Amino acid sequence: MLRAPTEVRDAAPPRRRPADPVPPPATRLGRVLVIEDEQDVAELMRYTLSKEGGDVRLSANGVDGLRHAKEWRPDLILLDIMVPELNGWEICRRLKQDEETRDIRVVMVTGRVEEGDKVLGLEMGADDYVTKPFSPRELVARIRAVLRRGGAAAADARKVHLKAGQLEIDRHRFEVTLDGQRVDLTRKEFDLLAIFAATPGRVFGRDELLDLVWGHDGFVEARTVDVHLARMRAKFKEAGLSAPGIETVRGVGYRLREPV
Repeated sequence: MLRAPTEVRDAAPPRRRPADPVPPPATRLGRVLVIEDEQDVAELMRYTLSKEGGDVRLSANGVDGLRHAKEWRPDLILLDIMVPELNGWEICRRLKQDEETRDIRVVMVTGRVEEGDKVLGLEMGADDYVTKPFSPRELVARIRAVLRRGGAAAADARKVHLKAGQLEIDRHRFEVTLDGQRVDLTRKEFDLLAIFAATPGRVFGRDELLDLVWGHDGFVEARTVDVHLARMRAKFKEAGLSAPGIETVRGVGYRLREPV
């Protein structure tokens, strides 16, 4: 009598489908101050950002908006240019000149679409410029991008005094010393070095450094970072010092070697 073929017991288990990649956590919106005199637009912003977890406050004129910014210290301000009593350009200028508020991120949201208006807003220190009418989803995405870009690295780099090993940076005096000897740097070289000194060991990509140091200057190329770092190293060597330990991480960017 013929027997049915024996079942293969040790058959290989079926392959599991690779797990879907987990998206990175969304940047927290935090506290957002909206300075906008059009009530329907302001309420739309409040509704949109509150749904995304933001703590939102509204101000309908420039004087109150500036006062709320100083008292409440929001993480970000959505600022209309044509608000009454004090226009958005002047609000932005005052915020960026005040040491207590200069780190607040500012996104201008306005119906003025001329290139000159955008340039003026960015020159006043705004971090981004969104024109009306806007998509709520785009607005949230732009806010998150600004908050990521401005994050802890930029805030740390703006501390008055930074120290990494024998390297010291004094922002009030605009001085850099290594082993007690001063080295003269340009403003951009100084700002680059401050970013590295604030977080030794952290790797920064070229695009991130461009955002942190050059902001919205559309005429700057990624190679600009390499050129400034090369000039900075040369200045330390001209002063008879070893260059600060800024290392190239191939294919990624740069970092300051952590002090031993």
